[in-house]
Amino acid sequence: MTTHIGLIGGGNISETHARAACAIPDVEIAAIFGINAEKVGRLCREYGGKPYADCDEFLAHRPMELVAIGSPSGLHAQQGIAAARHGLHVLTEKPIDVSVERADALIAETRKAGVQLGVFFQDRCKPDILSVKNAVGAGVLGKPILADARVKWYRPPDYYANSRWRGTWSLDGGGALINQAVHTLDLMLWIFGEVKAAQAICKTALHAIEAEDTLIALLEFSNGAPGVLQAATSVFPGYQRRLELSGSEGTLIIEQDRLLAADLKKPSPDLLENSEADKNLSSSSPIVSDARGHQAVLEDFLRAIRTNTKPRCDGQEGRRSLVLVQAIYEACRTGKRVSTEVTENR
Repeated sequence: MTTHIGLIGGGNISETHARAACAIPDVEIAAIFGINAEKVGRLCREYGGKPYADCDEFLAHRPMELVAIGSPSGLHAQQGIAAARHGLHVLTEKPIDVSVERADALIAETRKAGVQLGVFFQDRCKPDILSVKNAVGAGVLGKPILADARVKWYRPPDYYANSRWRGTWSLDGGGALINQAVHTLDLMLWIFGEVKAAQAICKTALHAIEAEDTLIALLEFSNGAPGVLQAATSVFPGYQRRLELSGSEGTLIIEQDRLLAADLKKPSPDLLENSEADKNLSSSSPIVSDARGHQAVLEDFLRAIRTNTKPRCDGQEGRRSLVLVQAIYEACRTGKRVSTEVTENR
């Protein structure tokens, strides 16, 4: 039985969604909506679907069972709510939105409509990261000691100059933290546990943008461990993302989505070794050439629709990193320690 998907957006990430959809048997692109008619038309010619310049007309297109949202981050909730009201399942790019309040409205609306809501945090589907998640959950690290994450990437000036929304507070929600490092922040929460408070500093060191391109955050995990996050799009030439998790029984290191080291007092046979690395040059380029992660998210989302179960990253899970992002930005603005516990969605 064919599943018909609609795409919202006409940029690089929507093309990634299109490639991911076309790689899955029995999935067909039904329609594509975007404000750039030339880009939308090209996507339709290459991947199929009917082009739309009007969102309401697009959402009324049938057959279509779900939408994948690849528009600017500040539009995710608004467009997702509109889709849910048309009875469509909603799979949105990260972050779920740039505002926790709007994210909560999207979560509520999809629940009311009885449709699925998912967020593209494709790193959760990668084999080594899943292996680390399961190992930490099984207690291989012992008592949590320290989490250290580095997203020291580079984006050239035209990455921002040629975009109406990147690096803006209204549509991007910030800079390097919410756009680039949010994937890593999600992994820290997913694997190492909740963060109860944050302190941070940031600056716009290199680029002519509203928001930050350089940030350091000090995190207090609920399990008692401290954590450090470095996030940047200002570090030339850009370095591979690295996440180090340490406990009383050893350290696990992930670099470019591969398990680089498992230095444990008691080796774990369940940890993967030498899996294939992500082929995307994320540290120095926004182009997603390897769409397998997005494909895995879409396959998981389709499975959730068929079985009426939660996707791997549903709206509530996608909300977690946004709550922490907003706390970090508040810490940057105020210079104070900011608690995240009062912003939980009950």
